[in-house]
Amino acid sequence: MPYRAPLAEFDFILDQIVGYDRVAATDRFAEATPDTVRAVLSEAGKMTEAALVPLQRAGDQHPARLENGVVRTSPGFGDGWRAIAEGGWVGIAGTPEHGGMGLPMTVTTAVNDMMSAACLSLQLAPLMSQGQIEALEHHASDEMKALYLPKLISGEWTGTMNLTEPQAGSDVGALITKAERNDDGSFAITGQKIYITWGDTDFAGNVCHLVLARIPGASPGTKGISLFLVPKFIPDAQGNPGVANSLKVVSLEHKLGLHGSPTCVMQYDRATGWLVGGENEGMAAMFTMMNNARLGVGVQGIGVAEGAYQNAFDYALNRKQGRSYHGYTIAAHADVRRMLTTMKADIFAARSIALSCAVAIDMARATGEADWTARAAFLTPIAKAFGTDIGNEVANTGIQVHGGMGFVEETGAAQFARDVRVTTIYEGTNGIQAMDLVARKMSDGGEAAHRLLDEIEARAEDARAQGGELSTLAEGVWQATESLREATEWMVAQEDLTDRFAGAVPYLRAFARVLGGHFHLKAALADPTGPRMALARFYITRLLPEHEGLLAHAQRGSADLYALSLDDLAA
Repeated sequence: MPYRAPLAEFDFILDQIVGYDRVAATDRFAEATPDTVRAVLSEAGKMTEAALVPLQRAGDQHPARLENGVVRTSPGFGDGWRAIAEGGWVGIAGTPEHGGMGLPMTVTTAVNDMMSAACLSLQLAPLMSQGQIEALEHHASDEMKALYLPKLISGEWTGTMNLTEPQAGSDVGALITKAERNDDGSFAITGQKIYITWGDTDFAGNVCHLVLARIPGASPGTKGISLFLVPKFIPDAQGNPGVANSLKVVSLEHKLGLHGSPTCVMQYDRATGWLVGGENEGMAAMFTMMNNARLGVGVQGIGVAEGAYQNAFDYALNRKQGRSYHGYTIAAHADVRRMLTTMKADIFAARSIALSCAVAIDMARATGEADWTARAAFLTPIAKAFGTDIGNEVANTGIQVHGGMGFVEETGAAQFARDVRVTTIYEGTNGIQAMDLVARKMSDGGEAAHRLLDEIEARAEDARAQGGELSTLAEGVWQATESLREATEWMVAQEDLTDRFAGAVPYLRAFARVLGGHFHLKAALADPTGPRMALARFYITRLLPEHEGLLAHAQRGSADLYALSLDDLAA
């Protein structure tokens, strides 16, 4: 089934749900008016439908391969990359000074949503470059910016991030890759990195690696890590790719999904690299890249959910099986209708959370206000974890809607599930996102959380004043918010972080559920007699109550997790 870019959905969410008008009202983003954004997203939608959708199955059936040390990409991926690059979609948020569009992160988020739905394997390439562009904009020297940013923004070159090593996964501080000083001010980088997405390609003139490494004598752990830019080809005096650097792709991983996206094992043997930012400041620079990449990964989940939903919906409309009072296709059956409605309601909730996070990022950049910065930081782990969880759940439900044909590869339903599975793992597992939420993001005593809860309750009170069914739905959201507030106070009160961590995942899920109820209620207020009201009713009465069990779980502490010994668990 051809993917259809959900342009009307983006328009509704930006206008009625997340308050994009506040972004357009700032001096920084004054030119990104709602009309301009609408036109930009329309063009991006056309590109994804025409250039990327045909690559989805090609990438899965004809994976990237390593041939004589060079990655050969899936058929058509080079043309797809050129369509992305020539449209300016790599550098959407990049600075105009270096060729970028300078558009808000909100727009980038919507475009990445569409590209992820069309072909996630290829979308990973611009996402990696976007993260590198942002890191260089914030931390690189002027000379490095002038050389690399125009090439990355134009798509002539691509970018990667190199964190993980065989012995250093989530514990980045355990890395052993070293960076020794050269006489000319550069560094010799030696070590091995794994899980490097798009670590090589045959459609870009150069591949620029951001590599975390330790300068000899630096402190152990994360405090002694520095960040280096290590290109595949060392630029010559004119800035063109010159001699090959001493790095190579050792192998490609054989994966459950994302077959069109090469995941490389990279070997650096005294490869020439240049310091990005200050010595021992590598984690700060890398987190600049990773934070927005986490939002980007959350949006990957949402995009795949959209693709899986459209695929399942189309199948349900055309598959005749059995008989119902409501029709002859499976879309008429109550349980199939339950699955389809759940998919649609959850996608709306997850997409609204992600775009709300993007708006907060843009407002923080445009105004410098601490409250916006705190909100963006607080929403990021929720957007990443909930977006990717929903991506997995919707993709699996899509298989179920297809029935036996969902287990057959020709329908494409299984590919969505295989491709999206890793999104809950990379850029920080969803468990780590939840731990970050209840620890670092609550180091303010829960102030950022309570400001969000105050806003949700204020909107619920407005809706209650409308009377009728809106009042009933608003009461459900208000009560859920009060329960979440009590759980938040419990979390903040726990001095032993293990007790917080034991319930972190259900707490994050409950927070997302309540945010989803809030956004659905806002949608019902905007469309009190139409389908938005019906979808809000479904979400608030059937899905939002899940928060009760989640919060009970979240506040149990850690004692029962350790009541069974490892020997008991092994029995």
